[in-house]
Amino acid sequence: MPPPLPSAIITRREDITPDLWKIWLKSEIPFKFKPGQYCTIGFDDVERAYSIVSSPYEEQIELFIELVPPPFGNLTPLLYELGVGRQVTIRPRAKGIFTLDERYSHHLMMSTVTGVVPYVSILRSYFHDFRSGHRFYVLEGVSYTDEFGYDMELARMAQAHPNVVTFMPTVSRPQEERNQGWEGQTGRVNTLLEKYVERFGLDRDDTLIYACGHPGMIEDVKARAAALDFLVQEERFWKVS
Repeated sequence: MPPPLPSAIITRREDITPDLWKIWLKSEIPFKFKPGQYCTIGFDDVERAYSIVSSPYEEQIELFIELVPPPFGNLTPLLYELGVGRQVTIRPRAKGIFTLDERYSHHLMMSTVTGVVPYVSILRSYFHDFRSGHRFYVLEGVSYTDEFGYDMELARMAQAHPNVVTFMPTVSRPQEERNQGWEGQTGRVNTLLEKYVERFGLDRDDTLIYACGHPGMIEDVKARAAALDFLVQEERFWKVS
């Protein structure tokens, strides 16, 4: 039999909406990863991969999770019931290639809801290292304003480093009461690609487009980017977990 998997304890939990929440994990073993990679955690022998919010310099592993109810969701309904002090399993190696491609100096990062996670990790690490030479444009789309899990953090980054980070949140259902008072950008994030490529003056030879989140958004981004002759790096979050 294979040896038992290492465990990680939930040290903190923050509920964002009835189906979105954050947890912080303290692994019993050293856990190394690159910004943009994911970890695989489990409970009751059910496992799933989750992109990591935290930077490798942080002591704990931060995750932003969306509840997927049965019959499609297997792990998230179990995780949803776990509070501080409960344990999950964690595979000892991070995986994933959705990381910063340093061959490009301009990075157009498009996401839906929890798809923003790897971008937060990349940016936290970038500023921790006091690096330079790169420009980031983060476009995040949600249906409802309360689904922005990291909008305040990204807005602070953009305000503090306006020549490094631009953050553009957009809401696809501005007319609904839940979004009352929203005065920002509206529309599905994928439909804004051409507008912001032009507004930011992006050059296809020095810009990589990243797409993370809903597979429908990713497919449309890829089609729109191909029409402009831009390359896309993708990370899909399927509605099963």
